[in-house]
Formats: sequence, structure tokens, C-alpha cells
Amino acid sequence: MTRGQDRPAARGGVHIGVMPFRLVGIADEDAHLASGLADEITTALARFRWLFIVSSNSLGRFAAEHRDEAAIRRELGLDFLLDGTVQRFSDTIRVNLRLLDLRANNQIVWAQRFDRRADDLLSLQDEIAAQVVAQIDPEILLIEAKRSTSRGHVDATAYDLMLRAIPLMNRMEYDAFMRAGQYLADAIALEPDYAAAYAWYAYWHIFLVGQDWAPDPQAVMQTAGELAERAIMLDPFDARGLSISGHVRAFLNRRLDEAKVLHERALTLNPNPAMAWALSAVTYAYAGDPEEAERRAHRYKKLSPLDPHAFFFDAFFVLIYLMKRNYQAAVETGRSVSQLNPAFSASYKPYLAALGHLQRDQEAATIRQRLLAIEPDFTIERFLDATPMEREADRLHYAEGLRRAGVRERDLPVADAPAVLRTAMGGQDPDPKPTPEGFC
Repeated sequence: MTRGQDRPAARGGVHIGVMPFRLVGIADEDAHLASGLADEITTALARFRWLFIVSSNSLGRFAAEHRDEAAIRRELGLDFLLDGTVQRFSDTIRVNLRLLDLRANNQIVWAQRFDRRADDLLSLQDEIAAQVVAQIDPEILLIEAKRSTSRGHVDATAYDLMLRAIPLMNRMEYDAFMRAGQYLADAIALEPDYAAAYAWYAYWHIFLVGQDWAPDPQAVMQTAGELAERAIMLDPFDARGLSISGHVRAFLNRRLDEAKVLHERALTLNPNPAMAWALSAVTYAYAGDPEEAERRAHRYKKLSPLDPHAFFFDAFFVLIYLMKRNYQAAVETGRSVSQLNPAFSASYKPYLAALGHLQRDQEAATIRQRLLAIEPDFTIERFLDATPMEREADRLHYAEGLRRAGVRERDLPVADAPAVLRTAMGGQDPDPKPTPEGFC
């Protein structure tokens, strides 16, 4: 079993086997391609701290035409099995892969086809392995979260509680989101040295501030920083934890140089998590380097084109295009991204600023109304106070777009606020913002 760096005591996790890939129409001199690709994927998967891998060498004796998946699961304790075929068509190599959930009657839970030119087999192996692991990591995370939730709350472990929190966070619905925070707090209380729970709880605090749900943002920012630091101290080899900690430093603490260091360490330890590339991209955007930010964002998108966190990560493209004054691309991307999760307020802001610069007043009024329905207190003054963007020119350019899109300059006197908000929100009285309870 492959584990990568020495791991802390396992509290849960997923066991995956990589079967030897079958060859179809491959000449003898290229027969090593299948075994090389399987080894490359095994090595890439082993870099994820919560995955436990059985290599194709250990599974070779099960690679018969009519293999017995039940025997594989029984003998090796596997949860998932990755198998596939490697074919050649003239100068093209085609790799078909699928991931089977052995606990669900061998259900195919992920499948992908990769067509690549055959003139550089080593690069082909590296590229395919990177995309495979980047895509199945978040897929497995969501599958495990659903399985954990279906088991109910009796005897839930810290690992179970952490898993249940992740999809609830992604919904960006207030009640579900607060329940996710409680799950993560409970996970830490149950196992105070569980690094992954600290990292995800820090991640939760990012959205608590970002959605304007924190009654005391400064206190929440401090707590997020403490949680992120604790996660790194408990497991300094976890790339996901380092990436989340980097985003806490950048978005909440505005310590961009420290954030870059954490992101680089994460990508050195594991160059394949989509999250690591996406979160590092926005750090470079905040630092005033949209070219590097775009390069990293495209790397995320190439690794995981249909990532389940795309509602968050793709919003970074909108900011990058806004910074590059490519307002049309920012608007087109903003339209697409805002549909992935209409409850996520951050996707509307650079989209709205781009509309302001393009003077598209009608569309801007619609997007402004949607933003204010989530963050009724949003103003240019609040934006300037909260944005982690480092360069004054970037801050003022963004703010000017919001101003042209009709965002009010600052908070109004209390007596005047309801009428103005009703106008901004199409005549509707804004709902009072609920006060979160029980957050750290």
C-alpha cells in the first residue's frame, strides 16, 4: 500500500486500487505504456493525504478477463477501483479510464477518455495522471460525504462530521452553512489533533466573512488564521491544508507574501489538486499580477474542467479579466459562473464592476439586485475596506466599475436605508440578516 510521506494516524480515508491497464492494438515496443501510466497515477494519488493506494503491481493477479471485484474488496479492503484500457490509433494514444465504487455494486462513478499524440509518451503519462487524480479527488470527497450523511448521526466520527460539512458549505445557504460550521467545530472537539478538520473549518470561516454573515468580521478573521496555523502545525505535508491556509492569509489577513509561500509549498508537495492552483491564482491577482493569476487559473481548469467547486474557483477568472480590462470576457464569464451557485455573492461583484465599465445599465441593475439580496449592506466603502487587492490602481479601478454600476458609495443613515434598499432591490423589503450562532 502506497502512502507517500509519513502520515499521522488515520481517522478515516478512502482505499483505492489501480488495476493494470489493458492494452488494445499496442505494439510490443510500446507495451510499457500501460504499466508506466498505472504507476504514474498511483504515485500521483499517493500525494493526497486522505487517499490510501494499492498499486497495480499488487493487483496484477486479479487482472483476469473475468475478475472478481468482490474478492478484491474482501482481500484488500478496497473502496474504489480504477481500471482502463490503452489503445493506439495511428499516431494517437487513447486512454479510457473509469472509477468503480466497490461498495455500491461496482457502480461506475467517474469515467474519462484521453486522446493524446504518441510522440512524447513520458509527457503523455504525466499529463493524463495529473488530470485523473485532480478530477477523482473532489468526486470521491463528495461521494464519501453522501455516504457519511446517509449513515445518520449515531457514533459519527470526526472524519464523518468533516465530510458532512463540505457539501453543506458549497450550497451557500445560511442554515445549511451554519450547520456545516457546527459539524466542523464538533469534529475538532472530538479529535483536537485532526489537521484536516482544522483546515476545512478555516475554509468555512472564509465564506462566513465573504458572504457577510459574520457579526464580528475581525474576530472571525483572527479565528480563521489560528485554525489555519493549527492545521499546518498538525500536518505540514497536507497540500490541501496548506492551500486553504494560503487563502486565509491572502483573502482574510492580506499577507500576500506569506500566502504565496504556502501555495508554493502546497504545489511542491502535490502539484495536482485543482484547489491549490485556483487559490494560488487569486492570490497573484490580489498581488497585482493578473498574467500569472490567469496562468494558474487555466492550469486549474485544465486539470479539472468540471470541478464541483467551480462556482468558487471560476469566479477568479471574472476578477482576472476585470483587472486586465477585458470587460467583455469578464461579463461573459460572470454570467456563466453566477448560474453555478446563485447564492454565492462573490461571483457577482467583479461581474457587476465589468458591467459598470461597459455601461450596461439594465443588466447591471439586475445583477446589483441579486447581490444586494445576499449582501444588503454592500457599498463601495465596504468593498474598499475589505478587498485584499494590494495595488491602489486595481482597487480604484474595481471600485469605479461598481460605482458606474449603481452601487451606493457608503452606508446610509438608518432612517434612509429601507427606502433606498427597496429601490435597489426592485421594491422589495430586504430580509433582516440572521445572526450566526455558535461560530468560533
